[in-house]
Amino acid sequence: MSADVPAAGRFYREWFGFTTTFEADWYVSLRRDAWELAILDPAHATVPAGHGRPAGGMLLNLEVDDVDAEYARLVTEGGLAPVLPLRSETFGQRHFIVAGPDGVLVDVITPIDPAPEYAAKFAGDASVS
Repeated sequence: MSADVPAAGRFYREWFGFTTTFEADWYVSLRRDAWELAILDPAHATVPAGHGRPAGGMLLNLEVDDVDAEYARLVTEGGLAPVLPLRSETFGQRHFIVAGPDGVLVDVITPIDPAPEYAAKFAGDASVS
């Protein structure tokens, strides 16, 4: 949920390539590949009583082929401020994090080979190697 549905919709369309499948002043449905992202005004009548508040404590993972290129596009050239700079993690990710209009964190990730102590923790063929 977002206190500013139009701004949140613009953020995901402009920066992450989502396209609109439905839009009203209180709701926007966005699609990227096979994924659908819905953003809703927390004050709308369809939100159950006591549950209407903007998203908080949410982390949205977006996996990309080349996280370094996305960092250049979004941060270096685009001017988004990272809340976590580009870095490689021993658990098998190269990533950075930016924040959306309501503080939703967007973690932009490219999988990398994990350190040996993490490799065995991946299920089946989920690891990069």
